[in-house]
Amino acid sequence: MFGKRGTPDAGTPQQAPPPANQPPPQVPGADGLGTAPPPGGTPPASPPQGVPAQEPGQPVAQPSAPPPPPVAQAPSSAAALDHARSEEYYDVKTTVFNALIDTIDLTQLARLDAEAAREEIRDIVSEIVAIKNVVMSIAEQEELLEDICNDVLGYGPLEPLLARDDIADIMVNGADTTYIEVDGMIEQAAVRFADNSQLMNICQRIVSQVGRRVDESSPICDARLPDGSRVNVIAPPLALDGPTLTIRKFKRDRLTLDQLVKFNSISDTGRTLLSIIGRVRCNTVISGGTGSGKTTLLNCLTAHIGEEERIITCEDSAELQLQQPHVVRLETRPPNLEGEGEVTMRDLVKNCLRMRPDRIIVGEVRGPEAFDLLQAMNTGHDGSMGTLHSNSPRECLSRLESMILMGGYNLPSRTIREMIVASIDIIIQASRMRDGSRKITHITEVMGLEGDVITLQDIFIHELLGEDEQGKMIGRHRSTGIARPRFWDRARYYNEESRLAEALATAEVSDESGRPLGENLG
Repeated sequence: MFGKRGTPDAGTPQQAPPPANQPPPQVPGADGLGTAPPPGGTPPASPPQGVPAQEPGQPVAQPSAPPPPPVAQAPSSAAALDHARSEEYYDVKTTVFNALIDTIDLTQLARLDAEAAREEIRDIVSEIVAIKNVVMSIAEQEELLEDICNDVLGYGPLEPLLARDDIADIMVNGADTTYIEVDGMIEQAAVRFADNSQLMNICQRIVSQVGRRVDESSPICDARLPDGSRVNVIAPPLALDGPTLTIRKFKRDRLTLDQLVKFNSISDTGRTLLSIIGRVRCNTVISGGTGSGKTTLLNCLTAHIGEEERIITCEDSAELQLQQPHVVRLETRPPNLEGEGEVTMRDLVKNCLRMRPDRIIVGEVRGPEAFDLLQAMNTGHDGSMGTLHSNSPRECLSRLESMILMGGYNLPSRTIREMIVASIDIIIQASRMRDGSRKITHITEVMGLEGDVITLQDIFIHELLGEDEQGKMIGRHRSTGIARPRFWDRARYYNEESRLAEALATAEVSDESGRPLGENLG
């Protein structure tokens, strides 16, 4: 199908004794790439156990002595072995890859679907490996074929990591170092790139899919993968050790509140409370630190929005996964090469007000757009939501106030706090524990002003009780004994007051004397 340029004849290597002045044929060693036996070595009569037999037509392997018995190695040792042999492996891979580029017709390849293109590349690479007499085991050749297909058609060494559903974050710190987060804990991955140029090319391939660019003149970029996973790239000269790529992966199956209960992020009664908050159109801010699960929780809450509502989302990089039929998704835009054409989050939120939304959802509030979101919440767009970085519900309000002042509004602090009290009904605090688990630690109501201080009321909290022998945190979710929260009338308007009362009563915990524990944490 593809025209070959300068491809030598593909013959099968013939077995022949080496001349007297030539070294003996190479033998597959531990690295699979061929090592010569010492002169005078005596070949064994049969291959040792565990060594694959030679395929017909390949040079005969003549090891000088049986290899030492295999030694059980820990995962860390296996990673070290993989790193030790990587230089020679990547030399072979580079040679084969360059031969592939000289051979294949990329124009013809682009016309094929992904599966057909992958099969065509595998056929050509197999032919090149045979022509160049590369001595590799079947498993190593299969690994080489897969790596080169990923380099040409996908995201190179990232593809195996992106295919794993148990990875939450991928952190690439230059070509040689990659870390992943699994089950809330960070570990190093046995993945590396050929060099920083390959890593930079993959970064550019990712960001170009959403119409953005990353280079020396614009070294910071936010983007997303086709599945909605969040991508951040920072390139040299700002990143001193090579391009730095961070990917926040989303699970293939969209999480629900029921699954959060299975993960012990929230209790069953807490799930009922959150579903009521989402349904009765409380204005909600989800607060939490980096990696605490704010966006995941926002996705779960939106599942309880009615299908008859018109929802408009505003994000820096689109990652929300709303399932309602009437959703309008908006995304900010960075400036072009001339520094023009930028569309900020504040521009999007202001424009939302002219689009007849029932709810406005802001992926992350991080600047002056906080003022426009509060205005929208206070002018008939009940049920609007957003996320914000902070460590507690009280700090969340302080950050909102600071963001409004960042916009240059010369307003008294009391006026800003009155606006916050009138706009926000509920603050949901998400936290990441030191064992890597994620918990919803507070569901808090904004009550009003007492003097110049905003009063808050916890209606549902997570209480730490200790840790088990494996270092896992032990705790419980419980109600604070508030029988009728401030949004009770709103729940009654939507016929949810019975479910709300039952959930709060079921989650209540009493002390030894039978009195509710309330907000006391110990």
